[in-house]
Amino acid sequence: MVTGFESCDEISKFAIKNGIHVVNENRPLKILVIRLSSLGDVILTTPVIRALKSKYNNSEIDFVVKPQYVDALKYNKYLNRVLRYEINNKKGLLKYIASRNYDIVVDLQNNLRSNRINIAAGGQIYRFRKPTAKKIFLSKFRINLYKNVVSIPELYVTAVPGLELDEYGSEVFLPNNIEADLREGNYVGFCPGSRHYTKMWPSEYFVELGNKIYERGIKTLLFGGRDDRELCRTIAGSIPEAVDLSTDDDLLKLAAHMKMCKIVVSNDTGLMHLAASQNIPLIVIFGSSVKEFGFLPYKVKYRLVENVGLKCRPCSHVGRENCPKGHFKCMKELTPEIVFNNIIKLFEDI
Repeated sequence: MVTGFESCDEISKFAIKNGIHVVNENRPLKILVIRLSSLGDVILTTPVIRALKSKYNNSEIDFVVKPQYVDALKYNKYLNRVLRYEINNKKGLLKYIASRNYDIVVDLQNNLRSNRINIAAGGQIYRFRKPTAKKIFLSKFRINLYKNVVSIPELYVTAVPGLELDEYGSEVFLPNNIEADLREGNYVGFCPGSRHYTKMWPSEYFVELGNKIYERGIKTLLFGGRDDRELCRTIAGSIPEAVDLSTDDDLLKLAAHMKMCKIVVSNDTGLMHLAASQNIPLIVIFGSSVKEFGFLPYKVKYRLVENVGLKCRPCSHVGRENCPKGHFKCMKELTPEIVFNNIIKLFEDI
């Protein structure tokens, strides 16, 4: 049969480019997904991974990510390979990617680094279009161009025409040998850290909240990574029977311990999305963050605590190292009593 193509691979790539899915029985479709960082963004790609596997069931899906976030994907049953993007081995990685002859590349990072990977990978490239202009207009000029609040997974999935999400949330898979070191109990978890000051609820508020819930017979577990260890230790030391479970960025152990909690109280941080990936109900505290940016917990029960009437929010689309107004009302006016009342309401809903 004369087709105008010299190989099955050429037919496959033409079909993909034109929105046609041709099953090549000689080999599975090869898909590369790119999201290098950060933790929350990587975890929020997991519904898209699942959607790709559902749409292209005869496929091999590989994922490129920075080493510190590998554990979020390491045991994902829909992935064939998790490739480490290491600064000192970029040439080796690009060479390996080029050898794989990918049919589809789904670039959910869309920056200079991911573009280099795209070039090496070949195939049909689908890029996530970041709503950068909307974020800047809202944070710099208080002009809200968002018509609706759309979650990050819902934005990611639009990168690939015809791809549809299912009804389930994000997921970080745990191996059988990762277990919690605690007995069953009545626990609420705290994630008090963040990379940015304007995303951090005051530590003294966490202490007051921990004491309030202790009076109700609920114990506090503290979660954090390497950068949060001193903060978690300090807070735990000020709450009766609180347990500091911060680690040196052992993501899987943190997730196993989070599963012991009835509720997790968290700032806008990657650990919030880790808790959501284990289907744990959340109290989410937003300071400089706003829901329009799409980073609310995905398809899990939660209550959002934010200072809605404050006109200087958001002061940034990523977070700042200080409050530009000097008053930090976005967090300081969210008292422990307010958060405590939201915990009670969330307990009633679950």
